[in-house]
Amino acid sequence: QVTLVESGGGSVRAGGSLTLSCTYSGSPKALAWFRQRPAMMREGLALIEWNDRSVVEDSVEGRFTITHVKATQTLYLEMTNLQVSDSGTYYCVADRRDSRILRETDWLYWGRGTQVTVSS
Repeated sequence: QVTLVESGGGSVRAGGSLTLSCTYSGSPKALAWFRQRPAMMREGLALIEWNDRSVVEDSVEGRFTITHVKATQTLYLEMTNLQVSDSGTYYCVADRRDSRILRETDWLYWGRGTQVTVSS
């Protein structure tokens, strides 16, 4: 079993920055961030595996950075230059298998989500 709890969501104006945190328990082999924006499908943003291999989705590459601090069992998503279109619910996800990809069905464990609202 893996449990995850996101935090750090909130409101920010366009152009600003926000860092999301996720604390987890258990022994995941891979961790990732997904988001669901209004009227859109859930989308994968970035993943990182136990060996620190990471993948960032093209649309947010250069603005979003995923980091994993194993000692504190914490996953971070640093977001910069936020736009109104980034608004949505952000989820921390995990799986006990390695070699995951950024598609929703590839991940078993999900946090409850944290809301990010970007205003102009």
